[in-house]
Amino acid sequence: MTEPRCIYIVDDDAAVRRSLKFLLDTERLPSRAFESGDEFLKEAGSLPPGCVLLDIRMPGRDGLEVQGIMKQRGLTFPVIVVTGHGDIGLAVRAMKAGAVDFLEKPYRREDLLAALGHACDRLDDGERAKRKAAEARLLLNALTPREREVMDGLANGHPNKTIAYDLGISPRTVEVHRANLMEKLGAHSLSDALRIAFAAEQAD
Repeated sequence: MTEPRCIYIVDDDAAVRRSLKFLLDTERLPSRAFESGDEFLKEAGSLPPGCVLLDIRMPGRDGLEVQGIMKQRGLTFPVIVVTGHGDIGLAVRAMKAGAVDFLEKPYRREDLLAALGHACDRLDDGERAKRKAAEARLLLNALTPREREVMDGLANGHPNKTIAYDLGISPRTVEVHRANLMEKLGAHSLSDALRIAFAAEQAD
């Protein structure tokens, strides 16, 4: 049995850091907490591989900046970004930049653990990620052209009304296409659908 990977918590809110640390301790998952992106980046190069729970809105360097610097330095730790309500556009940008998943506050314990499990899978098994990319491409190929256009709008962080305006259809029609594509993709949330869309881009 492999040792569990370390979870690196990067959040400026002390209460959040404490609660996450407690939750991870109860799950017997090793973790370390950092109160800022800069503090994490100072040590990141010497840390053993692990998963990063990265708050998107922090004083100083925000989560997107931290993620960009990690990429520049070749730090391939899987990142899960944590967002507040209304930050879906930022979450989409983070996923386009390589984040494995995003969690919107307040999130459920089950969703956190599922995201961490997915992130650790990414860390442990590069070949598995390649297979998932190919599978994602097959799923997207099953969409109709209109469903694919709606998916592209979602992947660009656009709300239903904007997608409807851009495509010249009603918001209600967008909702129908969105429901259909979610069913075809087997996606239970927007995060699931985005992960499939962005994974497919890695299949090229």
